[in-house]
Amino acid sequence: MSSDLLDALTALEKQKGISREVLVDAIEAALVTAYKRNFNQAQNVRVDLNLGVGTIKVFSRKDVVGEEVEDDRLQITLEDALLINPAYEVGDIVEQEVTPRDFGRIAAQTAKQVVTQRVREAERGLIYEEYIDREDDIVNGIVERFDARNLYVGLGKVEAVLPMTEQIASETYNPHERIKVYITKVERTSRGPQVFVSRTHPGLLRRLFEMEVPEIFEGIVEIKSIAREAGDRSKISVFTTNEEVDPVGSCVGARGARVQSISNELNGEKVDIVEWSEDPVIFVANALSPSKVLDVHVEEEDRSTTVVVPDYQLSLAIGKRGQNARLAAKLTGWKIDIKSETDARELGIYPRFEEEFQADEADVDEADVYSDEETALDSTEETEEVETDSIDLYQDEHQ
Repeated sequence: MSSDLLDALTALEKQKGISREVLVDAIEAALVTAYKRNFNQAQNVRVDLNLGVGTIKVFSRKDVVGEEVEDDRLQITLEDALLINPAYEVGDIVEQEVTPRDFGRIAAQTAKQVVTQRVREAERGLIYEEYIDREDDIVNGIVERFDARNLYVGLGKVEAVLPMTEQIASETYNPHERIKVYITKVERTSRGPQVFVSRTHPGLLRRLFEMEVPEIFEGIVEIKSIAREAGDRSKISVFTTNEEVDPVGSCVGARGARVQSISNELNGEKVDIVEWSEDPVIFVANALSPSKVLDVHVEEEDRSTTVVVPDYQLSLAIGKRGQNARLAAKLTGWKIDIKSETDARELGIYPRFEEEFQADEADVDEADVYSDEETALDSTEETEEVETDSIDLYQDEHQ
């Protein structure tokens, strides 16, 4: 073996990050292929590559059998094997050197091609291992090219595929533009690792909040659920066990700086941040923000709720094309039926159920009524005294 090949192995190990053992295995496999192809040999052979002394040797391998040999290229009788070494037994493997005189010259080109292929495969393996660990993570990429269905984003060592279905409809992508993408899947193919990315996946929103909000990254604030209609509007529920931390305020940031930064990254997508609660009444009411909620009736059996809102906020609660209600239902995992206050009163479900409401009124005793009237009277007398004092003061000043 020439010193040039040794130098090449060292260089590949440093530049490509491929271990020398992998490269040696590739060369040995290449030399076996070259020997069989160029010398028209079908026997089982082994190539020994000695890096220490720089030699290449080819050994034929034959199985030791009893008396009958079916293929003399693959088998040898015990009698002949004992002539080579008296220690051989049936079932052993006999190795004999069969290195051709001009083997190095003839095999060089073939070996080079196979080595190149093995090196390429090793590189692909390293890339695959790198990106398979980054599934469900966010990366920076550069828009490289388009075709009829996909957009291709350069991630450095590999080109990722951004399918049309994973693109935000309102976004326009320009060549050489830098964008953040979410890795959804990494596949091993014959052409190398294939990375698929997304701009619409809810995981992208989650990772952006983890990058922008230290409280989420450190685990102080937890993202419980996300509902997203990419490019238009999203809702995110957050929670914390630390009473000194406001989970919603942490995500919004000073003057809305944190959430605005995320919105800008998503091409102006609006993000509603609500506080998560174990109580579905509170959680559903929060999820319908920015609408005001008067009451929430819960049906545990079919995980459905009936929400009562003021008449003037019915359209706000439902949202444009039902978007607010749809996102709230996806965020909470509960079915949501929204009723105006007027409709709810007509149906007898607000305030609460009519029977309960009437029973509550009957339970109010005379003392409570008197107390309320007395309080109202006292309030009226105090108001009159204040008005009298104000008039006296005005007169004194003008005298």
